[in-house]
Amino acid sequence: MKIATALWRVLRGFGLVLAAIVIFVEEWGWRPLTALAARLARLLHLQRLEAWIASASPPVALLLFLAPAVLLFPLKLLALWLIGEGSTGLGVGIIVAAKVLGTAFVGRLFILVERQLMTFAWFARALGWWRETKAQVVDAVRRSIPWRTARALRRLWVARFRKATR
Repeated sequence: MKIATALWRVLRGFGLVLAAIVIFVEEWGWRPLTALAARLARLLHLQRLEAWIASASPPVALLLFLAPAVLLFPLKLLALWLIGEGSTGLGVGIIVAAKVLGTAFVGRLFILVERQLMTFAWFARALGWWRETKAQVVDAVRRSIPWRTARALRRLWVARFRKATR
């Protein structure tokens, strides 16, 4: 029984680290990247396109929302092939770039079409589940020893930096 408990703790800790990474990307990547996509749309004078997207019917909005994932999938396959061929840096770079671009555009699209997407009961349930699960994971991560340790170290470093720059 002790081995099972120890294994569960290791797996739970690993799961928390993975969840923290996902939440980091979503919380601290989604917002700035979505804002960047909005600024880019303004610079490129895409207001009419965005207005059309925002007024699209729910089925069209769903297709538009799914489009970046579908369009980026072949690029991710290419990246995996490159990694398999030994071009690890290029492959990982393509995956990271695809993730950043995908997050920016999916975030912007979500802002534009959330109202329409919420007309699908399954989507509203899935989004509710995601938000509830994310809140639980954030709470668990914030209660974890690594998170509390990192926060304490950050406070210490900030205090030392401020003291040194006075």
